[in-house]
Amino acid sequence: MYKVLTVMDRVRVDPSNFKDNVNESIEIEIMRNYENKLDENKFLLSLVEVLSIGEGLIIPGDGAIYYETTFKLLIYEPLIKEIVEGEVSEITEYGAFVKIGPIEGFIHMSQVMDDFVSFSKTKSLLGKESKKSLNIGDYVRARVIAVSMKNLKDAKIGLTMRQAGLGKIEWIAEQNKAEAKAEKKADKK
Repeated sequence: MYKVLTVMDRVRVDPSNFKDNVNESIEIEIMRNYENKLDENKFLLSLVEVLSIGEGLIIPGDGAIYYETTFKLLIYEPLIKEIVEGEVSEITEYGAFVKIGPIEGFIHMSQVMDDFVSFSKTKSLLGKESKKSLNIGDYVRARVIAVSMKNLKDAKIGLTMRQAGLGKIEWIAEQNKAEAKAEKKADKK
């Protein structure tokens, strides 16, 4: 889930940046210290805006100026049971990786569809009976079923597409069309 988080922090402006505009120097430091970082299961994406900058404070022996600053950050926090949409970025013999915003989730083969799924030589996942295929570049809708974000390198998000309303976008459209047709047929009776 994307959120905007308000943060209060003391931002250090290095003496080499004193010649620059204070607001710009503070924004640069916030971006350097916060953007594309992981903090308590939250992926910090970008600075939205600086709300306030307090008086500068000089700490003896440092030379930098520290400013009490309040700012807003855009964050992504994956939540269990959250519905996400993304693009299949890689397919392996174990399942598919899906780019969901700033991070990738993984759909194990057993969670792709209600069918026996096999990995093909063309790097796609194929349903034995349904003949459905999942390929790199396909857009999917999935549900978050597991989150482990200890550090950015090892962040893991488990996904499933084996529930109603989930799957490859084309599969969902076909299912909706079939249901609408069946409903229309039932209404005529």
